Formats: sequence, C-alpha cells, structure tokens
Amino acid sequence: MKFSEAEARGFEALGDANRREILRILSDGGKPVREIADAMTISRPAVSRHLRLLKDAGMVAEQVQGTRRIYYLQERGVEAVREYLQRVWGEAAVRFRLLAENTKASPGGNQGAGGEPGS
Repeated sequence: MKFSEAEARGFEALGDANRREILRILSDGGKPVREIADAMTISRPAVSRHLRLLKDAGMVAEQVQGTRRIYYLQERGVEAVREYLQRVWGEAAVRFRLLAENTKASPGGNQGAGGEPGS
C-alpha cells in the first residue's frame, strides 16, 4: 500500500517530537508563535520552521490578526493520516477476523503431545 502525498507529509510532520509538542500546545486553541516558543525549549525561528512544515502538511493553519499570525489546528492533514491508518488496520482486522473464524480449535483444547494439559 502506497502513501498518498498528503499521507506522507502527515507522517513526516508527526515524525518529530517538537512538531508533536506544537500540535499538543495548539490543542488548547490558537496561539501566536511567541506563545508557542515560550512553552518549548527550542528557539522561535525553529518553532517557525516547524510550523511551516505542519502548515504544508495541512495540520495547522494561520490567521492574521493585526501584526500577529495565530496558528491553530486544522483537520486536513490529521485526516489523511487517520484515513491511511484506517485502511491499513481496517484491512488487517478483517483478515484477522476471517482467519479466526476459519481456524478450527484442536480437539481436546490446549493439550500437549502426551495428551495431558500443558504437557
């Protein structure tokens, strides 16, 4: 199964601990870069670079308010990752269920070679 471009960007964005932390910070609501940087141990320019990548992945968006840019979570990028995981794990769950339904239990339950339980 191949990644779509949106899925690949989403997984790349989630692959960095700082970007995941930015998403966690934004889960409380929109914030300017300064406020995000103040909550982290990385520089403001580094936060801006991470926000740019998250924006390209469709996970955050920005809104201009006067001279500030307020960043907030956006569903598009997260939805692409969620859809990929649903496809992969959804198909795996179906295959597992079919295997479980079509596998006969051995007569006598969980007996070993000697016919005694656990042997």
